[in-house]
Amino acid sequence: MGTQAPTDQDSYARSEIDEKLAKEKAIDDWLPITSSRNAKWWYSAFHNVTAMVGAGVLSLPYAMSELGWGPGVAILVLSWIITLYTLWQMVEMHEMVPGKRFDRYHELGQHAFGEKLGLYIVVPQQLIVEVGVNIVYMVTGGTSLKKVHDTVCGEPSDHCKSIKLTYFIMIFASVHFVLSHLPNLNAISGISLAAAVMSLSYSTIAWSASLNKGVQQDVQYGYKAKSTAGTVFNFFNALGDVAFAYAGHNVVLEIQATIPSTPEKPSKGPMWRGVVVAYIVVALCYFPVALIGYWMFGNAVEDNILISLEKPKWLIVTANMFVVIHVIGSYQIYAMPVFDMIETVLVKKLHFRPTSTLRFITRNVYVAFTMFVGITFPFFGGLLGFFGGFAFAPTTYFLPCVMWLAIYKPRRFGLSWWTNWICIAFGLCLMILSPIGGLRSIVIKAKTYKFYS
Repeated sequence: MGTQAPTDQDSYARSEIDEKLAKEKAIDDWLPITSSRNAKWWYSAFHNVTAMVGAGVLSLPYAMSELGWGPGVAILVLSWIITLYTLWQMVEMHEMVPGKRFDRYHELGQHAFGEKLGLYIVVPQQLIVEVGVNIVYMVTGGTSLKKVHDTVCGEPSDHCKSIKLTYFIMIFASVHFVLSHLPNLNAISGISLAAAVMSLSYSTIAWSASLNKGVQQDVQYGYKAKSTAGTVFNFFNALGDVAFAYAGHNVVLEIQATIPSTPEKPSKGPMWRGVVVAYIVVALCYFPVALIGYWMFGNAVEDNILISLEKPKWLIVTANMFVVIHVIGSYQIYAMPVFDMIETVLVKKLHFRPTSTLRFITRNVYVAFTMFVGITFPFFGGLLGFFGGFAFAPTTYFLPCVMWLAIYKPRRFGLSWWTNWICIAFGLCLMILSPIGGLRSIVIKAKTYKFYS
């Protein structure tokens, strides 16, 4: 009889632990990142293309005009190589601890830097990137819709009045008030596939239409700014544009979390296959658009290459509609980890019940917030430069390298050690310099800008 009490206590403690685990599993099955793990390797390919080849590709010829031929080509190629390397690191680190998966960027950060420090380092930067991208895509979607309207209508007349950009951003946002209620990344795979196809399509239209237009009369490849200071600041801003174009790392662990994994067949195999395909598509989109666009228009190119291409009308309308469809998918890819963070805090920390009502309210509030900020500050080029350097450079170019050094501790002065430190140095330069140019660009445009015009 004397041994009965501890046995009861043990069974009570065990049932309490089982109950707690069941509750945690139910929450994980509800949260968007961990709720579905049946993705195929090609989901990884088009999710990564959708995340990476955003509206930033259309600003690359303009970035080239501010960088010049030599530095521009070097930075584009270096960025492609470095970001492919850091993406490989993240795919490898996803399951480096046996039996555990780092499904979110901040979870990997916590493993590398400690529970609290990891959160403080990763979460603010990741949120700035993801929320920043969503705001910029609100502007991009609205701008492309306005371009379609203006191109079809021609000059404003009695039949076709000029409509403010504000209203087009609201029209674009209305789509997301519906799509944002899809539960997880796998649920938006169809939208993501369409977006990936669109990105390749409008990139092809951008460079082939530029090629068809031919080299413009009196084309100039020198720097456009009249002063040395202006040239330097524009150069910094262009670095941010390039950094923005390689922003897919912020959602890569979340994408990998949707792929099934076993000890015999870890998720890194299919994920890496998808990444390689995605990066080939990225190269096919970025390099022709950047180089041909700059070659044809020189330093007179607009910050969105499609604006420089005024004819034929049907082609410009088609390309801009492709951009709209693409940024619809991109917005959802970047919004999903933000939804996951918000819902995790509400359910796990503040102990709200995981219900569809909670999801409905939080996601609608988030879409409304990004729409409001996009309407208030639609400085497309400046926003790219500012956000590009401030947060994209760390999370894309050097944070994976810092984590790799902290976790794996490669041999000092060995190949891995040098490679990571070179990437860190390159990323730090981007992080420090590009926000300066982006902020200056915003300030200059803000002088003549009227709110909600």
